[in-house]
Amino acid sequence: MLLLRELFCKILFYNIFESLQLQSEFRASSFPMARPQALCYAMLMNLRHLKYFVATAETGQVSRAATALSISQSSVTGAIKELEAIIDAELFVRSSQGMELTDSGREFLAASRDILEKVDEAKKLTKRRSEVSGSITLAATYTVLGYFLPFHIDRLTRLHPDLDIQISELNRESIEDGLLSNRFDLAILLTSNLHNPDLEFETLLKSSRRLWVPNGHRFLGNGKASFEEIAEEDYIMLTVDEAAHATMKYWSKTNFRPKTKMRTSSVEATRSMVANGHGVTILSDMVYRPWSLEGKRLETVSTDMETPTMNVGIAWRKGTEFTPAMRLLLDYFKSSFVSPQMAQFSGRK
Repeated sequence: MLLLRELFCKILFYNIFESLQLQSEFRASSFPMARPQALCYAMLMNLRHLKYFVATAETGQVSRAATALSISQSSVTGAIKELEAIIDAELFVRSSQGMELTDSGREFLAASRDILEKVDEAKKLTKRRSEVSGSITLAATYTVLGYFLPFHIDRLTRLHPDLDIQISELNRESIEDGLLSNRFDLAILLTSNLHNPDLEFETLLKSSRRLWVPNGHRFLGNGKASFEEIAEEDYIMLTVDEAAHATMKYWSKTNFRPKTKMRTSSVEATRSMVANGHGVTILSDMVYRPWSLEGKRLETVSTDMETPTMNVGIAWRKGTEFTPAMRLLLDYFKSSFVSPQMAQFSGRK
């Protein structure tokens, strides 16, 4: 137990404080490795803080986090306040819509997930490796493969080394055909786009959509942006994974239309165009990153009308008889998103 505690302390210190790039006096060189309790600020920060923080970040609301963790809202609120005091950084902006991550909060979220994963793996060091073997054919859409799946494939590979997961990237229509023809066992895709009655699915993650604007944009100081205001701006329309169709569906509920300057299937091209001041766009938090490939910064702004979430989930053909390998994969994803510490990329600002 002592070795595990020391391991946790070192992991906690290096991952959190280096990722937040705090001042040099908080770095590892300032603390003797023989005193892990100093690295952990006398254990002021613990797994409870991280679990409560991650749950709040992923659900966007203290009440939802409390429900997911089966604890009181006051416990979640208290833990977050303690955590912000310990690291001397504001992790959330409190708003009428809920809890929105700050830039420091985004970085801290990635570090916290990494720590919780390492601790989870440390607890399993003495357990037998998975005996499940076999292969799974898995299909995924572009957005899912680029911004959701790699983390989980890496973890599944380490947890179940004898499991062979063969992945194909396709559009939704091709994935549906592949599932129905038994070419694919399972698929990870945007379930918000799925309407085939011959398929079953389970939604794992709901990612909020927000307005992306370049750094210093006038919307940043005005609170929420109205669709009337957004319609005055040049708009960068993402088309991949039916993004344009989804965009026009919620725009159709307003009296305005986006002034489309560019249509592209590339998320990175969209990010660069926005960061360089050539337009704005509304996309999900899952694909948001604060920097373009050119090193230009972009920000997010909430809209005055709530837009539908982008939902990610796992799908299969109705009536499919699950193999042990398929069951393992389904159970992994379901347990990962019931347990808040393992959910991925619901990133909010």
